Amino acid sequence: MTAAPSRPAHIRPDPKTADLPPTDPATGLSAVEAAARLAHFGPNTIESAEKSLLARIAGYFWGPIPWLIELAAVLSLILRDWSDVAVITTMLLVNAAVGFFEENKASSAIAALKGRLAPTARVKRAGQWQQIAASALVPGDIVRLSIGQIVPADMELVAGDYLSLDESALTGESLPVEKVVGDLAQSGAVVKMGEMTGCVTATGMHSYFGKTAALVEKGAGPSHFQQAVLRIGNFLIVSALGLVVVILAVSIWRHDPFLETVQFALILTVAAIPVALPTVLSVTMAVGAERLAKRGAIVSRLVAIEELAGVDVLCSDKTGTLTLNSLTVEKPQPAPGVTAGELLQAAALACNAEAPDALDTAVLRAADGLPKQGAQVTRFTPFDPVRKRTEAEVSSPAGAFSVVKGAPQVILDLVAPEPALRAGVEQQVEDLAAAGFRALGAARAEAGGRWRFLGLLPIIDPPRPDAAATIAETERMGVDVKIVTGDHEAIARQIAGKLGLGSQILPAGDLLAGDDAAVARAVRKADGFARVLPEHKFRIVEALQKGGAIVAMTGDGVNDAPALKRADAGIAVSGATDAARAAADLVLTDKGLSIITTALEESRRIFARMTSYATFRVAETIRVLLFMTLVILAYDFYPVTAIMIVLLAILNDLPIMMIAYDNVAVSPRPVRWDMRRVLRIAGGLGVMGVIETFLLFWFVDSHLHLPRAEIQTLIFLKLLVSGHMTLYVSRAQGWFWSRPWPSLKLFATTEATQVLGTLIAVYGLFVAPIGWEAALWVWAYCLAWVPVEGALAMGLRRLTPARG
Repeated sequence: MTAAPSRPAHIRPDPKTADLPPTDPATGLSAVEAAARLAHFGPNTIESAEKSLLARIAGYFWGPIPWLIELAAVLSLILRDWSDVAVITTMLLVNAAVGFFEENKASSAIAALKGRLAPTARVKRAGQWQQIAASALVPGDIVRLSIGQIVPADMELVAGDYLSLDESALTGESLPVEKVVGDLAQSGAVVKMGEMTGCVTATGMHSYFGKTAALVEKGAGPSHFQQAVLRIGNFLIVSALGLVVVILAVSIWRHDPFLETVQFALILTVAAIPVALPTVLSVTMAVGAERLAKRGAIVSRLVAIEELAGVDVLCSDKTGTLTLNSLTVEKPQPAPGVTAGELLQAAALACNAEAPDALDTAVLRAADGLPKQGAQVTRFTPFDPVRKRTEAEVSSPAGAFSVVKGAPQVILDLVAPEPALRAGVEQQVEDLAAAGFRALGAARAEAGGRWRFLGLLPIIDPPRPDAAATIAETERMGVDVKIVTGDHEAIARQIAGKLGLGSQILPAGDLLAGDDAAVARAVRKADGFARVLPEHKFRIVEALQKGGAIVAMTGDGVNDAPALKRADAGIAVSGATDAARAAADLVLTDKGLSIITTALEESRRIFARMTSYATFRVAETIRVLLFMTLVILAYDFYPVTAIMIVLLAILNDLPIMMIAYDNVAVSPRPVRWDMRRVLRIAGGLGVMGVIETFLLFWFVDSHLHLPRAEIQTLIFLKLLVSGHMTLYVSRAQGWFWSRPWPSLKLFATTEATQVLGTLIAVYGLFVAPIGWEAALWVWAYCLAWVPVEGALAMGLRRLTPARG
């Protein structure tokens, strides 16, 4: 390799490193200088905003709900109520442990994916070529690039004849880009052909790759799911505190013992607020993440699984996601007097069989099986940016000849055919382009003879075999799929037609011009976007979101990272770059989109489970707090003791945790949190529960005149049994006995805690004993109300249809 004479022998790094001494390409950097620059500039790696271990752990104890729970723990400690301290502390620790474990497992999986890449570079140090880890490269290093290698850092090409780079991961452009001396090769590109030497100008976060990755480090706002969880928590907290204030005010007005009143109010508050909410959330998400991992999708942000439940628009990359990323020759179009076999055979002889590029591979595959008739390539001239064609000299029993293949215009210029033939071929090329095909031309010349045009080979990247079925299934689930590609709209339209997508494929640049409202409407109506530049993807996602859509975006390149981060659910497809994986919420390890339908189903199951939990938890808070408030106000009597409230909290939280494993129906449409619907159903069930419990209290107190201690035990058992029965009602969309039935884990845990609570009430563990007869009457009373609650829940659901 020789340096271009028009370039100086010493190449200086880019302006950010202009104060460095220049590097001699003949010797490269010395070991001492390389070590000094590595210490100064840092490793050639992509940094991420990783929190320290302590900060990650502390995050699970910070927020409105943890603060209130922690305050309750401190007050219990002051009052020396050790049972409350133990219960509250245990719940906080379990939540932190589950959340930390699952998030850490996902992070480890991403790290393992990155580790599998383990890039290296061939660098000249102290006059010797050596293989080193790409992370050790520094500005000024002299690096050799060859076929198949990932460009490890930004560099200026200083020597060599020719290089073809696949920059699709950087720019979205599907065809390789030719480079010559003086051009810039950017980190992340892949060498498809040629070999050149470059001088590193930027590494790590200063490279193009790194700068793009840095865009995704900007903090995103809370997800729709996190907002809904906060609304649930805030509602329960405000409701609990409001009723507790009423109880405290009445108790103080009645001159009840102050410390006992405070202690009771404190325990009642802890029992009413969603202590288990973060834990249920973490476990539910973790179960979904585990199931997806087994199917080939690694979750890097747990809440994104549930976020998928509301996704109504999926923007999908074309190359490698909807298509095979493997060019294919469609029906050859030979010239008059030429057979398809002759055209294919000539084009195949003009391929580099030893190191084929994407086009060569497609032609060789199409010609596989054709008789070679003793033809042998004696001399091959590879593609170069000047000639823009490949050429081969061939010997055969019938005589020597030459073949050539390349862009149709180049081949026509070489052949110089009659004007009518040229016009006909040019029209064919235009027709193929309109249909979404690229075209290759081929020609042949006998030894010493003129070139003869042989015909055209239509080239296309075909759809994945499962893509059409996956898209159809996704659209049946209520998700609008839009194709996003850097290719011309004709190519995108052709692929969209094969996949059953719409034909409204529009150029992104034209579509995104105008005011925000007009852009949002136009983007939502479009079936896909062509000629998409890196900055367009981010704007497409943003425009859809401004139009009210919840957007999932797939991608694999550095240029996709900002859009993946901006999307409600960013999905890095198989083979994605580190930057895309770091920005994504879901990383696919298998090719294609089929796993996305599985992720959509799983997310909607999680949504259904969390809706069940929210409905039950709000209903239970209303049931307990409102009932307690009414009895205290009307009878000046605490219907349950403080220890009973603690026992109820523990026995309720055990089955609640099993909601994460429950069997639920998958919604056929995207679903979103609708607090009005949740509160209406939960409020109806809660008020019904208050009526049931108050009637029981009135009967045993006013008619049976039971001792107050036994009444408290009866009410404790009633609240426990009926509360768990309400869990069965709240989880079902129809009658509680209809499919899908509760999972074994949920059913077994629920019934076990009911039996345990019954034994406590019967035999008087921490409470006054009531015996088996009274306990069985309470069970019968609770069971009698279950159909009534079921009918009420069904009626309320019909009055407030689910919002999608």
